Amino acid sequence: MESLYKKNFLKMLDFSGEEIQYLVDLSEKLKAEKKKGIPHDVLRGKNIALIFEKTSTRTRCSFEVAAHDLGMSTTYLAGGSQIGKKESIKDTARVLGRMFDGIEYRGYGQEIVEDLAKYSGVPVWNGLTNESHPTQMIADMLTIEEHFGHLKGLKFVYMGDARYNMANSLMITCAKLGLDFTACSNKKYFPSEELVEKANEFAEESGGSVTLTESVEEACTDADIIYTDVWVSMGEPEEAWKERIHDLLPYQVNANAFSYAKENAVFMHCLPAFHDLGTEVGREINKKYGLSELEVTNQIFESSRSIVFDEAENRMHSIKAIMYATLVP
Repeated sequence: MESLYKKNFLKMLDFSGEEIQYLVDLSEKLKAEKKKGIPHDVLRGKNIALIFEKTSTRTRCSFEVAAHDLGMSTTYLAGGSQIGKKESIKDTARVLGRMFDGIEYRGYGQEIVEDLAKYSGVPVWNGLTNESHPTQMIADMLTIEEHFGHLKGLKFVYMGDARYNMANSLMITCAKLGLDFTACSNKKYFPSEELVEKANEFAEESGGSVTLTESVEEACTDADIIYTDVWVSMGEPEEAWKERIHDLLPYQVNANAFSYAKENAVFMHCLPAFHDLGTEVGREINKKYGLSELEVTNQIFESSRSIVFDEAENRMHSIKAIMYATLVP
C-alpha cells in the first residue's frame, strides 16, 4: 500500500479497501493509546483550518480534540470568513494553503472541497458535503469491527433516503470492504444507477454484495447492522418535509424491522437523530405532522442494540487517524 502522506480525504471512491482498513486499524491503535494515556502529539507546531459552513457537534469537536491530542493548533472559520462570498474558493484555498498544514471543510457541494484540495497544496479533509461523508465511514467501520470482531461478510442494512452523502458513502465503503450492503427504501429514494454500478464492481472484487429493495422484511432478514439517518434537513421547503416523511414512514427503524434481524444485530445512526422530538425542531415536527418519532423509534434508540454513542466517540479517534496518516511522513 502506498503512503497516505499528503493525500486528500475527500470521498470513499478515492481509497482502496486496503487503505480504508489501514485507517480503521490506525484508529483502533490511536484509541488504545489515548485510553492508556500514551501521548502521540507527533504533530507539534502544525496548524489546521476548520471551515464550517454547516453547523456541527461531533465533527467540530472531533477535529479539535484530535488535533489537540496530536499537538496541533486549530483555527475555526465559520460565518466570519470570506470563503465563497467576497472571495472565490480558489483564492481562499491559495491563501489558507500558505498558512496552514491542513484544511477541513464541512458544507455543501462536493465541488467546493475538491477545489480546496486542488488549489491549497495541503491535505484537505471532507467533514461532510451533500454528496459524501467520508470521515464518518472510518468511525462506522471501526465501531462495527469493535463490536463483531470483523467486517467482511456482515449484512449491513441502510433504511431511509439512500440518495445522498450517508448512503452513498456507506454503500461504497461496504462494497470495498466485503460487507453485504442493502439499501431499503421507496424506489424513488434509491442511490443513482451510476454509483450502484460502481459499488457492484467493488463488491465483486471484495466478495461483498449490493442490494436495493422496497421490502423491509427482505432487507432486515438476518441483518447484522441496521443503520439510518435523518430524513429531512433544515432549510428545505415544508412540502419537501411533508412528502419525505410520508414516503419514508414505512422505513422507520423500529421493533418490526428488528424482528427480522439477527438476535445480536445492532442499531447505528450518525446523529443527530429524531428519536425523541423534545428539541426545538422536534416540537415543530410534532406540531405539524403529529409524530413523536421519525427515522427511529425511541425504543430502539435507547435499547441495548443501539451503539450510536460508541459510534459518536469513534468519530474523534478516526478523524485523528485520518489526520495522522495524511500529515505524518
